[in-house]
Amino acid sequence: MLLLSALLTAIPAHAQFADADLTTLVDALAPGSFKDRETAIGNLVASGDPRAVPVLETLLEGELYFDETGGKVVFTSASGGKGAISDPVTGADLSDLTEADLEKVKVNNSLRRVLRTAIGQMTLLSEDARVRLSAAQSVLRDADPAQLELLDSAISAETDVRIKRVMEQARAVIMLKSPEASVEDKTAAVPVVLAIGGRDALNTLTTALASAPDEIRPTIESAIDGLARDRAAWDVAQNVWFGVSLGSVLLLAAIGLAITFGVMGVINMAHGEMVMLGAYTTFVVQEIIRQNAPGLFDWSLAIALPAAFLFTGLVGVAIERGIIRFLYGRPLETLLATWGLSLIIQQAVQRIFTANIREVGNPSWMSGSFELGGLAITWNRFYIVIFALLVFVALLLVLKYTAIGLHMRAVTQNRRMASSMGIRTPLVDAMTFGLGSGIAGLAGVALSQIGNVSPNLGQGYIIDSFMVVVFGGVGNLWGTLVGALTLGIANKFIEPYAGAVLGKIIILVLIILFIQRRPRGLFALKGRSIEA
Repeated sequence: MLLLSALLTAIPAHAQFADADLTTLVDALAPGSFKDRETAIGNLVASGDPRAVPVLETLLEGELYFDETGGKVVFTSASGGKGAISDPVTGADLSDLTEADLEKVKVNNSLRRVLRTAIGQMTLLSEDARVRLSAAQSVLRDADPAQLELLDSAISAETDVRIKRVMEQARAVIMLKSPEASVEDKTAAVPVVLAIGGRDALNTLTTALASAPDEIRPTIESAIDGLARDRAAWDVAQNVWFGVSLGSVLLLAAIGLAITFGVMGVINMAHGEMVMLGAYTTFVVQEIIRQNAPGLFDWSLAIALPAAFLFTGLVGVAIERGIIRFLYGRPLETLLATWGLSLIIQQAVQRIFTANIREVGNPSWMSGSFELGGLAITWNRFYIVIFALLVFVALLLVLKYTAIGLHMRAVTQNRRMASSMGIRTPLVDAMTFGLGSGIAGLAGVALSQIGNVSPNLGQGYIIDSFMVVVFGGVGNLWGTLVGALTLGIANKFIEPYAGAVLGKIIILVLIILFIQRRPRGLFALKGRSIEA
């Protein structure tokens, strides 16, 4: 440790060794005793080369290997010395070596302490601010008391306010966890940990309270109470976000049904299958891209959206021209016919793709999550909410500023009057059904990003879609938006107490009671045929 400390004080920041020289230092990690390995670590750290960090981290994880014959240290792509073998310095593939040629570079507890100190020194004192910030966040996450001395040195040398704050937070967490820390240090650490906020700070303070001296217990308890109140408020906000996220999915699934039901008065039980076909279109597009142009995978959704809209829209037009148009004015027969059609579509898809669940990948820009205050928000849900609102606005513009939109509104308000004014109502019906089915296909693309794809995907949303349409007001897009968000948020607040199934039953009962008071929903359409 003394040798390593002396070397650490002399290392040049961000030095860059020649590949051959650094390879020699890395290969020195394999032979000899643990003491020899400690010396090799010190020499490697003294190089100051940032490429040494992943080597040391891999050694700390116990996953660094060497060729028994030649003594060369190597990386493997899988744990246990399996997978592709590569050079840790150049990254070159070492295909001439096999798993049988490799032996693990062994470490003990003493060497692990040396490694942690060495890695911390190379990262916490790096010239690169991003490296220092990442290292400070790592120390904050692990809160290892062995890092305290190194952390104090880094804090005294740090000039970046943001990074220094993270380092001080890490030191405060270590103080609260360390039984050797003084009462004064623990007392000073409480407000610093409190400023971190969130569940991590609450857990840290709760754990510290169990072994805290009597002098600081009131301070910690007060901090815990404040965090608990803040957490309760953020939990409400989190439930609202979950509700908005669910509501955006319901909006996409129901908005096409709203215009179809409003214009044509058709109870389309096959609407969920249009959602399902949109999801399978996304799956097919991604499979084609994976096999022929993997570099375009991040663009797969941009390709799948128009493809799903056109495909499901054409299927919708075919359904209206082939079945629905013969059943206008006979709602029960229309319901039975579309329900039977939904079963046929499910079986056809099952024959083509089998009943196995298909997983659709997320593009890189839709993967991961971020925090907004105390909210945890995944990127895929965030983009789906934005997408649902864009579809809603686009549909509003189509209905208000295009000829087909004007005709659809006219037919919705008074079909016979619209027909007598020269509007071709059969064409409007076909286009309306195609538009509604196309939007359902877009919903399927969105749903493929938050769940698996299967032949019965649409069945989980058809009942909720009808509830949204009826609750919001048949044929009214603003009613559909308010209804979807209201039902989504209500579901997320009821489910924790009643469960998913009972929660849906409660929502259904509440909607039935609401419809008894307002049969036309929240926003009833105005028109002579409706008011007659």
